Amino acid sequence: MADVSAGHREWRVTGMDCGSCAAKVRGAVERLPGVEDVDVALMAERLRLTLDETQTPPESIEEAVRGVGFGIAPKGARPEKPKGGFVLPDGAFPDAAESSETDSETGDMDEPADDAPSSWMKSSNGRLVLGTGALLAAAWASRLVLPAEIAHWAFVLATLVGILPVAQRAFAMTRAGMPFTIEMLMTIAAGGALIIGEPEEAALVVFLFAVGELLEGVSAGKARDSIRALSKLVPKTARLEVGSKTREVAAEELQVGQIVQVRPGDRVPCDGEVMSGTSGVDESPVTGESVPSLKEPGAEVFAGSINAEALLRVRVTKTAEDNTIARIVRLVEEAESARAPTERFIDRFSRIYMPAVVGAALLVAVVPPLAFGLAWGEWVYRALALLLIGCPCALVISVPASITSALSTGARNGLLMKGGAVIEATARTTRVAFDKTGTLTHGKPRVTDVAVLSGREEDLLALAAGVESGASHPLGQAICAEAERRGVDAAAATGGRALPGKGAEASIEGATVCVGSPRLADERGALKDDLRTRVSALEADGKTVVIVLCDDVPMGLIALRDEPRADAADAVTQLRKLGITSVMLTGDNPRTAQAIAEGLGIEHRSELMPEDKVTAIRDLTADARVMMIGDGINDAPALAAAHVGVAMGSGTDVALETADAAILRNRVTDVPAKIRLARATMSNIHQNIAIALGLKAVFLVTTVLGITGLWIAILADTGATVLVTMNALRLLFFRPSGAPESKERVSPTTEEPRSDHSAATT
Repeated sequence: MADVSAGHREWRVTGMDCGSCAAKVRGAVERLPGVEDVDVALMAERLRLTLDETQTPPESIEEAVRGVGFGIAPKGARPEKPKGGFVLPDGAFPDAAESSETDSETGDMDEPADDAPSSWMKSSNGRLVLGTGALLAAAWASRLVLPAEIAHWAFVLATLVGILPVAQRAFAMTRAGMPFTIEMLMTIAAGGALIIGEPEEAALVVFLFAVGELLEGVSAGKARDSIRALSKLVPKTARLEVGSKTREVAAEELQVGQIVQVRPGDRVPCDGEVMSGTSGVDESPVTGESVPSLKEPGAEVFAGSINAEALLRVRVTKTAEDNTIARIVRLVEEAESARAPTERFIDRFSRIYMPAVVGAALLVAVVPPLAFGLAWGEWVYRALALLLIGCPCALVISVPASITSALSTGARNGLLMKGGAVIEATARTTRVAFDKTGTLTHGKPRVTDVAVLSGREEDLLALAAGVESGASHPLGQAICAEAERRGVDAAAATGGRALPGKGAEASIEGATVCVGSPRLADERGALKDDLRTRVSALEADGKTVVIVLCDDVPMGLIALRDEPRADAADAVTQLRKLGITSVMLTGDNPRTAQAIAEGLGIEHRSELMPEDKVTAIRDLTADARVMMIGDGINDAPALAAAHVGVAMGSGTDVALETADAAILRNRVTDVPAKIRLARATMSNIHQNIAIALGLKAVFLVTTVLGITGLWIAILADTGATVLVTMNALRLLFFRPSGAPESKERVSPTTEEPRSDHSAATT
């Protein structure tokens, strides 16, 4: 009989909200004998490890994880939902398909999973925030109408209610061999504040901690929702050819070699090869390319892309679990798992600070009496004062106070960052990688050149707009928009029809007018050498050229390009002044990428699929701290792989939720503004830490020497808290743009930024 006692095991862990949660799960199982190669993926809710079952049975792993407050179930089993926890919907990851059948037999698991993140108020953290907030408000109100003694107990009650679940987790961590966690730090801080008679401070610290925990939980839930959005890009059904007929089947059941039909307007249900048909396919969900790509027999199509023009017959080349969207989902998971989550500063510091303070107090209490025969009462008194000075209330409140002020300032300026770890990582950025389409550019083509060969520009635009009236193709819509902008009425057209992959044509005043690609003009014998030269010159600038033909006679050229945003070059310049280099990553062809990059003064890498962008980001992170800016679903893996992922406000929900931060106003200059805000915040945090620790260090020495006593210790702690809070509030007046704030607010949907000059002189 084969020895199967050792091997890889996998569980699904529910209830994790942040990187600290993942660290607790890892710490709980790593200490067990026979456990190696522990991998905890927060967003995927996955625990993988190598286990020697002769030393530790799987049941002990599950018991250890439950002991620190999380739910756990073997892979494929019904997920265990901890009280108030969030359960990732089944089927969000391709390899979870096998568990879907199990769940369907035992009940509908999707419904509770979908309902779980519907309201933060229904979560345990949400109820704790509401409860402690209400008690804190009531306690402050009681000070106005009730005697101080009664109001005092109102603050004590608020503290005890808020700290109780935190203390329970702290003692659970202690039993698991992790005594110095942030929960233990908070428990000691709140308890110390109560002992020294500062319940107001204790209640406020507990409330702020609860708010931080809630925000982390909400952020994790939103990020997990984005994973579900990725999987929804692929249609649920496909039109499968069976003999001479077609029938609808589940897309996930498609097998390699089968033939499916994709009608105009439908999403492609699989990765495959075009067998027959010619059509433009919108691949922006996959590549980010704003202009539909021509697909002919033999061309490759991707799952999730949109057929725009004509019927295609596609041969399946990859199964559902290996298609493009499934790979993107796995890339998000792998990027999240490969990048170790940033530990919160206080949690790291408490591992050294708290043991040191407790150890120093014990030494002060026992060494002088035992070694030198000094009075016990005096040195126990000094040790107690030392413990009071060591109370970390100022430290606990200083960092979240700075973070809260920075987040508030950022929100007012359209700059969102998902917590303190993101701010810290943003401040350390040394290189910024930009997606092109929709980030550095507007995301849709615009007319850049109108060149007439016969007649006037207005007449040429009228003919082109007449043919393209009602068009769904981005190029046609751009031509109509340009005609409308110039006040040119579209010519009356009849019999309009699309020429898949080539253009469109219609009848105008008895003549056949065609708006098509140079390839179409060449097929109709209209692309002479001089015209071919002009087309090549425009295409060399990264522009897409269409030719207007009237009865196969060329009337003129219209060039279009996805133009850079007005402030893109300024943003690159500002980043350079901050000591940060920039690079553009795009799925576009090299010629278009080079034309855009040269105009902005930026490096570029072109023809990148989502996995190529991830590879590029990983290459950059080898010797730099990288921030990735993107707006599309195809950018989600790269956003997750970078040290900081930032989504543009006009981007997809998936990009916004996968990213660590967001820019709501579509202003590229908000990228350097975000970095300036993050750097100012970290400077403020360092100042707060210096204030809190500096005061404590001074009074620690004076206390040991007997110069100061308990009341000075209390004053030092309270004074430090007040000072760091006031210092943190200075961030509310910080201007990330570097200019005074304009009285005229900018809407989050504003496309073009105001100039710095106007902002400065308002």
